[in-house]
Amino acid sequence: MYDLVVIGAGPGGYVAAVRAAQLGLKTAVVERDAPGGVCLNWGCIPSKNLIHQAELFRGLVEMEAVGVGISRDSLDYAAVQGRSREVVKTLTNGVAGLLKRNKVEYVRGVAEITAPGEVTVDGDRMLNGTNILLATGSCPMQVPGFEFDEDRVLSSTGILALQELPDSLVILGAGAIGCEFAYVMNSFGVEVTLVEAMDHILPTEDFETCAVLDQSFRQAGIDVRVKTRAAELVRDDAGVTVTLRSQEGNTDVVAASHALVVFGRTPNTAGLGLEKIGVKMHERGILDTGEYGLTGAAGVYAIGDITATPALAHVASAEGEIAVEHMAGYKSTRKAVDIELVPSAIYCEPQVAGFGLREDEALNSGVAVKKSVFNYHGAGKTIAVGKPTGLVKVLCDPTTDELLGAHIVGHNATELLHELLLVKSSELLPEDVATMMHAHPTIAEAVMEVMRGVNGQPIHG
Repeated sequence: MYDLVVIGAGPGGYVAAVRAAQLGLKTAVVERDAPGGVCLNWGCIPSKNLIHQAELFRGLVEMEAVGVGISRDSLDYAAVQGRSREVVKTLTNGVAGLLKRNKVEYVRGVAEITAPGEVTVDGDRMLNGTNILLATGSCPMQVPGFEFDEDRVLSSTGILALQELPDSLVILGAGAIGCEFAYVMNSFGVEVTLVEAMDHILPTEDFETCAVLDQSFRQAGIDVRVKTRAAELVRDDAGVTVTLRSQEGNTDVVAASHALVVFGRTPNTAGLGLEKIGVKMHERGILDTGEYGLTGAAGVYAIGDITATPALAHVASAEGEIAVEHMAGYKSTRKAVDIELVPSAIYCEPQVAGFGLREDEALNSGVAVKKSVFNYHGAGKTIAVGKPTGLVKVLCDPTTDELLGAHIVGHNATELLHELLLVKSSELLPEDVATMMHAHPTIAEAVMEVMRGVNGQPIHG
């Protein structure tokens, strides 16, 4: 008998399992694939390694500028993928080690809830638990007419398994995954067309920061199509042909050797046996949850991509901790993830990161804000390292100066964001950052300057 059975060993499940063990709960975790789930094996980690290698490859141009000649024609993409898989193996072994050190039992197999408090693995092994935590994540969304064959039409998983670069690639969907792979493939010399139905790429991010990334993509040779939908996809042995239709009704046809379809993700809730225990599910497979991730079934919790909160690894991890702390009776002020404090991070170059209120949301809802923007090139370090493209943007309450949202595009934006996130979570004011000494030269000085700008006092702006 376990205190907790976790289904899924991704960033939500394995973090929850380790935290539960720390709190004295006898815990087992069931995973049908390898430790780390999709994120570590076929998502966040391998894609970030590819982005890193793409940055190194793109940097060869800068080396040529100082007289170092390196041939880029001899790129072995299979070796690039091999290095990516080595990174994954290192980290999966690390997660397995974490579970073992914390005395969490790891069970490999497909789990199904067969009765309240009862999880059956592969149809024959039964695990009984006082609590059950659902952390099964999501998978690429299949859309009729654009189904994956992982040959010519790729999912985000399929493109991470390629051993050869495509001759050309049309990417349908310019969210985080689409933009990251547009950057990777373009860096390695692939002809890329990036298609987005909404008004701008990264439609859930701030429009001003996205405009900087859009311009950077276009300058790099990526064919960016916004306000454009894919109406039809035809595949054959030679490649794919995609019919595009703009908002104005104009039609165009794009041919490529491969297509990457990233329209979204689908919660992995099918086959779990949820109907047997009365867990409520929305039409798209999203589960109803309340405080602490509780579902409508006694002792059953759900976290991560299968719930209505943002489908991000760090959200799942935080929700996992909140859930198991509640199970263990641990005194905590956290009942749910604070959506205003959820950071987003897109890792192409320039990077895009943000949290909280966006300017378009403020405009559409009539919320008054005090806005400050500081351009990257005003911080000397960005010029020194050849990364002057970018900006830091903050939105504050016009009366109290409370930070309502922050958005960054530029080199290391995903790292810089956390200073501003700490300002928000700690209820600091712009003057607290503006008067705090920042090392010179650093890109972080741009954060200091943008906070000076809230009250019209930037030094280098």
